[in-house]
Amino acid sequence: NLPAISVRKMLPVVILGVVPLVAVGAALATPPLFFTGTPIARGTTPGQFKIKLQDSSSPADAAILQVTQAPGGHSGWHAHPGPAVVIVKSGELTIQQAKDCSSTTYTAGQVAIEPSGHVHIARNTGTTTLELWITFLDVPVGASTRIDAPGPGC
Repeated sequence: NLPAISVRKMLPVVILGVVPLVAVGAALATPPLFFTGTPIARGTTPGQFKIKLQDSSSPADAAILQVTQAPGGHSGWHAHPGPAVVIVKSGELTIQQAKDCSSTTYTAGQVAIEPSGHVHIARNTGTTTLELWITFLDVPVGASTRIDAPGPGC
């Protein structure tokens, strides 16, 4: 029979056994080799949001697009086949929704999330060139990231 050992007495032994393993794991981690990353754009998301993708059993494309737009310019009314994550790198972006004609303005360092199928127009309402970096998800393979739509009369 083994003697009964209390959990209190075993805890220090367990901790002493685990701490060296964590240190060894950190020491064995591999640093990158011939691998560099260049930050292009970064922004902060607006609180809580969800991105819903279509059925993942079929292949889909992801695409990244850099967009520049002069002051007063706009995208025309359109939607996207999948969700889009828009980082405003510089300038002022106003997105107007077709469903209720509401609009939201984003400035440099902010992120706009565009759900799939939502018709909208993107305008440069600022006084400087607008630069956006947009990641499109769930785009049918080889298809456009943009679906043209008629204006709602807003």
